[in-house]
Amino acid sequence: MYSDVHLFINGAWTPAASGKTLPVVNPATGETIGAVAHAETVDLDRALAAAEQGFHVWRRMSAYDRSKIMRKAAELLRSRVDTIAPLMTQEQGKPLAEAKVETAFSADIIEWFAEEARRAYGRVVPSRVEGTTQMVLKEPVGPVAAFTPWNFPINQANRKICGALAAGCSIIVKGPEETPGSLAAYVQCWAEAGVPAGVVNLVYGVPAEISSYLIPHPVIRKISFTGSTPVGKHLAAMAGAHMKRVTMELGGHAPSMIFDDADLDRAASILAANKFRNAGQVCVAPTRFLVQASVHDAMVDKFVAKAEALVVGNGMEPGTTMGPLANARRVPAMEALIADAVAKGAEIRTGGKRIGNVGNFFEPTVLTGVTPEMRVMNEEPFGPLALFSRYDTFDEIVTEANRLEYGLAAYAYTSSHKTATLLGSRVEVGMLSINHHGIALPEVPFGGVKDSGYGSEGGTEAIEAYLNTKLVTQAI
Repeated sequence: MYSDVHLFINGAWTPAASGKTLPVVNPATGETIGAVAHAETVDLDRALAAAEQGFHVWRRMSAYDRSKIMRKAAELLRSRVDTIAPLMTQEQGKPLAEAKVETAFSADIIEWFAEEARRAYGRVVPSRVEGTTQMVLKEPVGPVAAFTPWNFPINQANRKICGALAAGCSIIVKGPEETPGSLAAYVQCWAEAGVPAGVVNLVYGVPAEISSYLIPHPVIRKISFTGSTPVGKHLAAMAGAHMKRVTMELGGHAPSMIFDDADLDRAASILAANKFRNAGQVCVAPTRFLVQASVHDAMVDKFVAKAEALVVGNGMEPGTTMGPLANARRVPAMEALIADAVAKGAEIRTGGKRIGNVGNFFEPTVLTGVTPEMRVMNEEPFGPLALFSRYDTFDEIVTEANRLEYGLAAYAYTSSHKTATLLGSRVEVGMLSINHHGIALPEVPFGGVKDSGYGSEGGTEAIEAYLNTKLVTQAI
């Protein structure tokens, strides 16, 4: 059963001081299923005081002991997959199987960061002068303010919490108001694992009000945000005015490059699965399909068959392979992008319409004949839209792949080692996966370039973002 969600401040669940709440809506039914506490300044002040005190406790705890608590949180989360995942499906819409994968995978991420917590090494630099030592130390940057989205309610917050805690920082997470329940259940695992009060805090409310209060506040020393590029730029500018370190994981418009020597069956299977996962509401979802002319029609046919085989429905129902869009506002957004593309010459090969009039269901959609003049080829669609265009040469495909200011993820399929090598050096993204879908693992970097942000939320780089570097040099 879905329960109302409170704030988590200083180790305890509490309603907002004002008693104000926001409704939580099931996107498959349109029904209100609960309420989430609405934090205001007085609540944020309590969270800030708690995070400051929690930081002083946590940073002095040994990396070994911090790691043990993190591993315990992972164990608890993994043991509760079957109870937490249904909460996510009810509030976010994704099929129950996908919600279970997200929850279980988040436990894997905690475990990986728990081990990295014990390896935040400094170094000794050889001195030019006898009797002098030069030590480079790594220290936690301080309390963190993190802002997380609704598309992956647990995973996106988890990466930020894990990086911060592994480094010895405390954190205040501004969670997504649309999908608060599963994240709250996840945070409860940290509480029961023994993390000290104030180290992990969770609030909800009006995003602009919370960010404008937390980011300039002197207690906060680091900002991490996942969301749209326009909002990310605004928050980064706000943080820059106060000289605060920032990690930004922003929007994408991932090109998927299919060359004439590719294994088309493999490409269609992998790309379709990842295009329509979470109804396409994924920042790294393959979106622009740039296909060499000789295999274009065959690739489209194979991809359309995959799209039409999907079962769209309530994520709680067995057999559903794609759920609804998470927000009602996404439906007219999809319709507007498709209408613009069709008016400018694109063809709908499959889909293109809302399904029914209850919930936010939308057909998996494939457009062909898309061109750079269409809005959908320039704006991140963040939905189940696959855009196919035909190109003749390698250079044409790479030029289109690099045309936009987005630079998060890209995908390519080819049997040529030469082509793969050239792509690695010429495609302007933070992550390039060739002949498989190999991004977002805990041990590899996760982040973009250009307008897709900076910093990483995976690999050893993720912890570095939460550490200060200090030189200590001493002469005898």
